[in-house]
Amino acid sequence: MDELIHDIQNGKKSNIELCASSTQTIMDKLAILADAAKYDVACTSSGVDRKGNGRDMGNCVSAGICHSFSADGRCISLLKILMSNECAYDCKYCVNRRSNDVPRATFTPNEICELTMNFYRRNYIEGLFLSSGIVNNPSYTMELIYQTLFRLRNVYRFRGYVHVKGIPGTDPLLIQQIGYLTDRMSVNLELPTAEGLEKLAPNKHRKTILTPMRQIQNGIAQGKQELALYRSAPSFVPAGQSTQMIIGATPESDYQIMSVAEGLYDKFGMKRVFYSAYVGVNEDKALPAVQTASPLLREHRLYQADWLLRFYQFRVNELLNERHQNFNVLLDPKCDWALQHLDQFPVEINKADYRMLLRVPGIGVKSAQRICKARRSGALNFDNLKKIGVVLKRALYFITCGGKMMYHTKIEEDYITRNLLADHEKLPFDKDDMTYRQLSLFDDAQENVELFGKNQATVTG
Repeated sequence: MDELIHDIQNGKKSNIELCASSTQTIMDKLAILADAAKYDVACTSSGVDRKGNGRDMGNCVSAGICHSFSADGRCISLLKILMSNECAYDCKYCVNRRSNDVPRATFTPNEICELTMNFYRRNYIEGLFLSSGIVNNPSYTMELIYQTLFRLRNVYRFRGYVHVKGIPGTDPLLIQQIGYLTDRMSVNLELPTAEGLEKLAPNKHRKTILTPMRQIQNGIAQGKQELALYRSAPSFVPAGQSTQMIIGATPESDYQIMSVAEGLYDKFGMKRVFYSAYVGVNEDKALPAVQTASPLLREHRLYQADWLLRFYQFRVNELLNERHQNFNVLLDPKCDWALQHLDQFPVEINKADYRMLLRVPGIGVKSAQRICKARRSGALNFDNLKKIGVVLKRALYFITCGGKMMYHTKIEEDYITRNLLADHEKLPFDKDDMTYRQLSLFDDAQENVELFGKNQATVTG
């Protein structure tokens, strides 16, 4: 490691970089490796508060980078690429698996640094998301990534946002070193259960995935303690860690998936869990048929439920159980929960506690906070709620103001369900218009405008 740092500081090319060079141009590689990265959705960029210092390039703020998203939820505001799509593994669901005959490419560390800086200067991007296939072995690949980040931070003086995908099985020392150079690190869980992983990704094992997750969690906790004692202490993965599960490739229920997510939040301090609807790219008897529709609506419901876990004080066993293992695709999880618990409604807006307000369909976190603050000055009515931001067309079936409902409404499951369905929830994916094409930095501007006008959707990151 010391020799590597010495070579980088003196501008020497390592053996890894020399081996990675090829006759392909950097634009050839970019076309291949940007397209190969589109199936990884775990690329948020929030949670860092690092201002520019007037000398280096770039900065981060606590509100995070302002993202743009394609219709299937893929982030396009970061330079999102693979270091390499060469891979020693043969995961059945992966387009870059060893047995696939696809164009291969590998960036050198300098090439990624040059791309990042040039795109940043032109305001195309505000950060870097870097993942990779397995070149030779995990540690070999992560050493390539370490070289890249070291040069980007210390030679090119880049202080913008960087998110790196950690590779299970990597030498812990490399994970530690990279943790001080990146803002967020993620280790993909890949599939919800160990059985699914054994079936579709025989080279990967649950233990080797959870080990770096625990190391990152402990490193973050230790880093916070050091910062509390010494303000100049280096930050370790300051934006936290995230992970991703593929949904629909294996037969797990929503209950199993959300239980795994809840465990990751509780036991590993995960910042985000991402759910990636399976996209059929390989023919294999262990996988759904290639022409099988990607479960995008199911992915959407899982994200909604995940939001309830993270911000609305719900637990998984309140939303699902052994008898009711999958979400209602017709209703969002919060409305579905409310309909199953009509005995707790209607809620009196002027008396209900904050936790109960969060459980009312149509009332979000900010609206609940505003209600608690506003009612200190006097009783609230429905006009007040509308100004506060409550979505009354959903909330009116579940609330009263001063003991009265907005309209004469029957507190019956069938009646409320029919009215909620008639409201036509705006879903983020349209079957006829959905696309898996990742937007390119070089697309024609008008083409981008037309695509966003047709398919724009926001997935919270």
